[in-house]
Amino acid sequence: MSAGNGNRPERTYWRSLEQLQGDSGPVAVLEREFPEGASEAPPELLQDGVSRRSALAMLGGTASLAGLTGCDIIRRPVEHIVPYVDAPEGMVPGVPLAYATTMPFGSRALGLLVESHEGRPTKVEGNELHPFSDGASSVWAQASMLDLYDPDRSKSVRFGNEASSWEDFVAAWTEGDLGPAADGTGFAILAEPSSSPTLVRLKEALLDRYPQAHWVTWEPVSEENADQGTALAAGEHVHALYHVDRAQVLLTLDSDFLSTEGDSVRNLRGYSRARRVNEEGGGSPLRHYAVDGVHSVTAANADHRLRVQSGRVAAFLARLGGALAGHGLELPLDAGAPAGDIDDAWVDALARDLIAHRGAGLIVAGNRQPAAVHAAVYALNSALGNAGSTVTYHRTPDTGTSSDADLAALAAAIHEGAVDRLLVLGANPAYSAPADLDLPAALESLGNAGAVIHVGAYRDETSRFARWHVPLAHYLESWSDARATDGTASVVQPLIEPLYGAKSLVEVVALAALGESRDGRDLVRETWAGILGLPLEEAADEAAAAGAPPEAEAEAAAAADGEGEEAEAEEAVPVDPMSLPFPVALSEFEVAWRKVLHDGLLDGSAAPAADLPAIAAEDGAAALRAAGDAAQAIAASDDLEIVFRCSPAVHDGRFANNGWLQELPDAMTKLTWDNAALISPATANALGLENEDLVTVASGGRELELPVWQVPGQADNTVTLDLGYGRDFPGRIASAANAEGRAPGRNVYLLRGSEAPDLARGTLSPTGGTYPLAQTQDHHSMEGRPIVREADLDYFETHPDFATAHSEKPHENSMWDEWTYQDSPQWGMTIDLNACVGCNACMIACQSENNVPIVGKEQVMEGREMHWLRIDRYFSDEGEPASMLQELVHDLPSDPQTSFQPVPCMQCENAPCEQVCPVAATVHDSEGLNAMVYNRCIGTRYCSNNCPYKVRRFNYFNFTKDTPEVMKLGKNPDVTIRSRGVMEKCTYCVQRISRAKVDARQDGRGLADGDVVTACQQACPAEAIRFGDITDAASGVSEAKASPRNYKLLDDLHTKPRTTYLAKIRHPNREITPAPPPAEDHDGGEDAGHGEDAH
Repeated sequence: MSAGNGNRPERTYWRSLEQLQGDSGPVAVLEREFPEGASEAPPELLQDGVSRRSALAMLGGTASLAGLTGCDIIRRPVEHIVPYVDAPEGMVPGVPLAYATTMPFGSRALGLLVESHEGRPTKVEGNELHPFSDGASSVWAQASMLDLYDPDRSKSVRFGNEASSWEDFVAAWTEGDLGPAADGTGFAILAEPSSSPTLVRLKEALLDRYPQAHWVTWEPVSEENADQGTALAAGEHVHALYHVDRAQVLLTLDSDFLSTEGDSVRNLRGYSRARRVNEEGGGSPLRHYAVDGVHSVTAANADHRLRVQSGRVAAFLARLGGALAGHGLELPLDAGAPAGDIDDAWVDALARDLIAHRGAGLIVAGNRQPAAVHAAVYALNSALGNAGSTVTYHRTPDTGTSSDADLAALAAAIHEGAVDRLLVLGANPAYSAPADLDLPAALESLGNAGAVIHVGAYRDETSRFARWHVPLAHYLESWSDARATDGTASVVQPLIEPLYGAKSLVEVVALAALGESRDGRDLVRETWAGILGLPLEEAADEAAAAGAPPEAEAEAAAAADGEGEEAEAEEAVPVDPMSLPFPVALSEFEVAWRKVLHDGLLDGSAAPAADLPAIAAEDGAAALRAAGDAAQAIAASDDLEIVFRCSPAVHDGRFANNGWLQELPDAMTKLTWDNAALISPATANALGLENEDLVTVASGGRELELPVWQVPGQADNTVTLDLGYGRDFPGRIASAANAEGRAPGRNVYLLRGSEAPDLARGTLSPTGGTYPLAQTQDHHSMEGRPIVREADLDYFETHPDFATAHSEKPHENSMWDEWTYQDSPQWGMTIDLNACVGCNACMIACQSENNVPIVGKEQVMEGREMHWLRIDRYFSDEGEPASMLQELVHDLPSDPQTSFQPVPCMQCENAPCEQVCPVAATVHDSEGLNAMVYNRCIGTRYCSNNCPYKVRRFNYFNFTKDTPEVMKLGKNPDVTIRSRGVMEKCTYCVQRISRAKVDARQDGRGLADGDVVTACQQACPAEAIRFGDITDAASGVSEAKASPRNYKLLDDLHTKPRTTYLAKIRHPNREITPAPPPAEDHDGGEDAGHGEDAH
């Protein structure tokens, strides 16, 4: 284990508890280069040893295989191409086009640019013009591409168990007995929250037509508490918008707003910018305090973290209010009494920091916290002068707030027989509703009467009770719209015709509201005529007015209406009237509409910040008292706290059939393909539990069996359960039986009650059994070597060269003549560990861009995951390994610090992998890329064995052999699909480099900085990755490499990596963490500033 950071000489780093404790299992994994069973050597060699003759025979066989790489004995898949007969105008085969659209996500909206190849969407990126993406994207946005081509999506309208059609459904609604009573008596609609202006307009029309109908808005993971708390404090419904980039002090209370909550992409971008370090000294980067019990991505990046059970956050907030009042801040809150489990000195130091940064502080409460806590946070932000600066509030059209109470009332009405027609729009209550509502039984009774209509992307747990099921269109094949938190209006436009004849929500609601089937595009245009304040006129009418011939009029109509798959998508690019073969006069609406489609949003449509009064003293005090009373009631219980958490991978279950997300390692636990009962090591020790032990979690009279997993930093006596797993519908991924004979994970909703949907109390008892979990933390280890380098801000200011000072100098001797790279460009990358928060967006972006396959749980357990880019997570704390182990058993440190490190291929100039490949399948090109020649590779895996960074991935099987045809449509045609027996790795997105060269050559210019953006760089919300030409001194990557924080990973090996890192800088409050005395024998360097990957 290594020493700590530059001014913490006794810092210890470890990747997992097993590694820290020295268990033989993980050690065995680390000591072998390949998993058990991977060796293909004959058994007799393993038993009797290798003789000289057998060794020569093996070498001869290798040489023979090398010679056969070009022969027919190695069979490659035969592929057939089909040329266009009538090529769409404006489409150049092989040249992708990008279109602006929006990803609706509950009441949020994320602006996107989507790449399309010959009419097939293939890659999602952020829209630089949209203020809530700013060119970046999230894990869920990147993975949504895979959902579009999911072969398990519902493929047709269903009537009972029979396939039907949209026309039959329309006829049943308008002419048959499917429609509700004339006034809507007994008619209920259950929908998820949506910020769509068109859907809001149609909802109002539906309720006008059926005045007795009830529209219920609900989703299992919601912002109901935040909405209610803000409304309680502000006196009206407003949305809070955080400006983290303006903050100097941040306090997060049980919040994961950098990953799973709110506008996470926008929040993360502002957070990373606020954390930037002035390389020349001076300035004050954001200082982050976190108070929570769940060790989330947001908590892991804090400078100071206080472990407090989620149910005790209200007590902490009361104590903070008292500390602020004690330092002279006038608060409309009661001063909280000291709490025994809360560090008063910590709270006082925080209070002084917040007061010292009035107007530049920010307090954020998580969605799990009750409304009273959110109201109190509103009051504190107002009193500290943060409102209007680091947080603003915006009045936006009411799109409906998720309501657990309304869902409970609906369930009761169904049980009582008061509902005789239920329209479910996108929701899946049979799976995700609180267990005590018994909605499956209610839906079954209602379904037996033929009264349930379900609109959903899958034939899921709810659709089985439906008389009619209508497939729901993916957002990339739908017309719709959305508003962001600040009211910014944007359009959802399709890039492809619906693959299965699915319908959008606005089309289904239009049928119910207007009594006729309407086209989604027409519905959205009608709404936008009102938003733009312009009369709606068809372009075809304008063409006729200009005297165009009938056939030209038809062409103009096709251009405007988006007839056909390609034409509909291409409307994203404004059509120049002068480019048409006849004069066309576009209406004022049409000009504005096409600009919106091109940009993806209406510029200037954001609502202004509302001028709201400070919370009244009596209201604030009452809110905090209510929260404090609840906290005291929870504390009085001896049971464990149970926290229901939105899964960072599959969310609330909507992404459960997405293989990319199921196989994505969790940022903190590194688990894949399953959820588990997450507990602290101290709690595990008290209960006599080890990782993978099965336990029974009981709460509210309900029980569920899950395996346990220990998470350092988790609050003691707290159990965290991830929602969204344990699905029960025929999906290839979500319900695929694994080696244990069950679908991925367990359905935690079966434990959830309506009285405590976020936090509950319960017990945990061992069953005596075990259940294997797939985790990646101990895979691909860089054993015993200096990896993470970090320092505190004050130390960095006095020792700016700490990252490289006293590092072991690389040797300069080589066994061969090294190549001198002189031609321009020469490609390189930097990764800023100070910016990276471990959000995983880069991993999914790389997987999508480079056609990286999933391998399944069993192969992950063998260490065979295929991710080209991994994110290593390290825990650290002061102390030697022996003392740390003692602390783990008896008293775990309250907040082990966390570091994240993305590790792609280093693109070494002196690459060890190249020297051992017998067939030159991995070679360097003139621009410094360590390239793979797939059709040369014979699968010796010597390169992987010789790679010190462990970034090469081997195809043990043909992981793409059984890929359904529809999923092949989403593959990137610019990247080769690899077959069995082939090694693969990060290529610096060489296909993007080639495309940029072609574009520059067509423009008659050379490559400019920023022309080439790798997939991981483009997706990263934290702007942690820079890429470019290192021979250009003015390029962004060259400027980053000139930073004193820049260092090379394992530089002493003389591999000369092109990918380098910028060391992490923390900004602690010295009142909480005093500066350690300077070390006598070092001031940084390998022994003082580097984390090691060790056990």
